[in-house]
Amino acid sequence: LICTLIMSTSPRPHRILLGAHIDDFVIACANRPVLDAFRTRLLEAFEGTYEGPLAHYLGCEIARDTIAGTTTLSQKHYAKEILRSYGFWDIPPRNTPMKPNTRLSKDDCDPNPKPDF
Repeated sequence: LICTLIMSTSPRPHRILLGAHIDDFVIACANRPVLDAFRTRLLEAFEGTYEGPLAHYLGCEIARDTIAGTTTLSQKHYAKEILRSYGFWDIPPRNTPMKPNTRLSKDDCDPNPKPDF
């Protein structure tokens, strides 16, 4: 469940994104003081804990570079676990038939694909 909340603050409102899965919540807002105030009010109203900056959520590793303004999601741990559990961990990697850094668009797709593909 993902909710978008608009918090009325002066001089302009701020958008807060709230993601929920069972009893795990993720809260995001571009304005840190607004985020902190919302989290404080939420934890005053409901039982819960703040575990610090997000590093893992629902099996995904989350890496943030605040200087570059980027967030990277990875399921490396999950992929390793699957490869190990099915006996594929020690198999050498294979080359893919596509050149690295190739960019595809919908114009590259067959407008009439074969239905049995």
